[in-house]
Amino acid sequence: MRGKMDVMTTLELTPTTQASPAVAGCCAPLVREAADPEVARDLARVFKALGDPTRVQLLSIVGAHDGGEACVCDLTGPVGLAQPTVSHHLKILVDAGLLTREQRGRWAYYSLVPGALTALATVLTETAQG
Repeated sequence: MRGKMDVMTTLELTPTTQASPAVAGCCAPLVREAADPEVARDLARVFKALGDPTRVQLLSIVGAHDGGEACVCDLTGPVGLAQPTVSHHLKILVDAGLLTREQRGRWAYYSLVPGALTALATVLTETAQG
């Protein structure tokens, strides 16, 4: 029994130079260029940033403020977290390219990066329609 499994595993993992008719039809060709490793890393960083509900909420709150800009002091109450924790989440959103940060005196103001969400939606739409 063990010998048969070893042969099966070897046959499944060993590449062949000629594809049999059954194997040749199983894989569809690419119809557009796939994301290269650098693009994939950038997208993963954005998705990771958006993988936390607090960060999604913060992004939404900043975008909902007049002028699309909010002071960190305006963001702690709505999410119910202390300022250092909110600042940590905001830093991740800035590093992901979704928000910008501007220091004014002792307060930091955050704004949506123009076009960042649209660009992300475009990538997702192109992938879905592929």
